[in-house]
Formats: sequence, C-alpha cells, structure tokens
Amino acid sequence: MRRYLLLTATLPLLAFAPPRTQSPVDGTVDKAVAAYGRMKTVRARFEQRLTNPLTGSTVVQRGTLQQRLPNELAVAFSDPRGDRIVADGKALWVYTPSSAPGQVIKLPVGAGSAGGLDLAAQFWSSPKTRYTITQAGTATIGGRATRALNLVPKQPMQFNKAIVWIDVADGTMRQFEVTEPSGLVRRVTLSEIRVNAPVEKGAFTFTVPKGVKVYGQEAFGGKR
Repeated sequence: MRRYLLLTATLPLLAFAPPRTQSPVDGTVDKAVAAYGRMKTVRARFEQRLTNPLTGSTVVQRGTLQQRLPNELAVAFSDPRGDRIVADGKALWVYTPSSAPGQVIKLPVGAGSAGGLDLAAQFWSSPKTRYTITQAGTATIGGRATRALNLVPKQPMQFNKAIVWIDVADGTMRQFEVTEPSGLVRRVTLSEIRVNAPVEKGAFTFTVPKGVKVYGQEAFGGKR
C-alpha cells in the first residue's frame, strides 16, 4: 500500500516536471545536420591555410568551389591559379600544374562522396555516434555569428581532431580546421555561400589538357 501511495504522490510531480532542455552542443549539431540535409548544391569561395608544424611553414590557397551532392565537386584555385580538383561522379581528377606540371592524377570516387573530399559529409553523417563533441566557444566569421565545436573521432579517420564553426542563424558550416595524423593543420574558411543555387554548366567535367599525362591510383609512382 505504501508503494502505491508513493507512486500516486509522485505522478503529479512527473506530470508537471519541466521538459528536458537541449544542450547547446546538441542544439548546434542538430542545426548543422538539418542544414546539411537540405543541401542539394553548394557554391562558395574559400581560403585554405595549410600549416606544417614540422617546418613552421604556412601556405595559403584561395579559390571557388561548386558541389552537387553526393559525389560531384569542382574546386578551381585562383591562388595558385590554374590548379583544379574535379570529382565527376565516377573519378576524381587532381590537376596541380603549380606543383606537378605535365601530369594529372585520376582516382576512383571514394565512399559515396566527392572522392572523399567532402568533409562536411563526414562531419554531419551520424556525428553524435562518430565523434566526442564539446563546445569550443564562439566567433564572428565573415560577419556571421558562429558557435564552434570540437570533434574527436571515436574510431581512426583521416584526421585526428577537428573544429567546426556553425552559423548560428542558418546552421551552415562557415569554417573548419582539421589536424591530420602527420600533424598538418588544414583550416578552410568559406564565404559567399549559396545553398541550392544552380551550378555552372560543365563544372564537373574534366578534360585532360594536351600533353598532360594521366597517372592512376597506384600511383604516385606508377603510370596506368
């Protein structure tokens, strides 16, 4: 009888208990996942900073990107001018005459997304099960208020840790930084982001320039 009385006395408390509030981390993650889920195409400008802690050197690259999810991507560099990365849905073409003139690398498209280059897909595909996620503060990027998150993979991935900056208003990713196993730190800042905008005709087609040799996956040492 006492057990029933105790249960009866507890029920009103349960009925009027305040709803569980969502944590800031969960709220930011859910907003980013929802924003990514609505994307069909993306166009943006980018700045990429590559920092090598072993040499203390930093390289800055700039350009534009266009993407049609899940596996088409076009990256056109303005600095270094002429470098291109194109995923056409079947193959990934890496053409960098600034550092490797006279050759282009052709690789298979990886794991269902832009040759494995689509880090956004890795960040926002079941992030709560794949990463340990913590807050990393706030920042204004390109005039946009963002919340930053630390992402540490629970299983080995192509990077050891990442920081992502999520737009407070629309959930888009405005900046990300990954630390690769080699120690290389890659920070990419996005601007002029246009979601679900038309892409340029032929953006995801790569034509091998005259006189350029095509090398395959085996690679970087063997020609197909």
